[in-house]
Amino acid sequence: MDPLIIEPTDESPEVILDKENGRFEFGGKSLPEDVKEFYSPVLIWLENYVKDPNDETHVKFKFDYFNSASAKQILDILTFFERIKEDGGTVKIDWYYMEDDEDMEEAGDSYGALVELPINLIAY
Repeated sequence: MDPLIIEPTDESPEVILDKENGRFEFGGKSLPEDVKEFYSPVLIWLENYVKDPNDETHVKFKFDYFNSASAKQILDILTFFERIKEDGGTVKIDWYYMEDDEDMEEAGDSYGALVELPINLIAY
């Protein structure tokens, strides 16, 4: 399975989805003009990954900011990882937020309430 690497811009996040090296990372700002177009390849990649995931999947989210349209896409991403756990896989989610950024901390906490996954909130 080929990795999916998306370089960050001022309006879109960095995405690293690399099954072979066990890297699943999202970070930066997410407010792309067409959020569905931006996240479509991510969701397609994850749909394929769910069919044959690694024994352990460790995902890192380190967003500085995301808009409400991106929030829905992030939930969709988390749902794929939730499916892996439901199928017996091991999934670890780390949600990084700047120590003084209550909005990002609350976002991670809220996602934890919406999906059946433990989300580790990590201040930096």
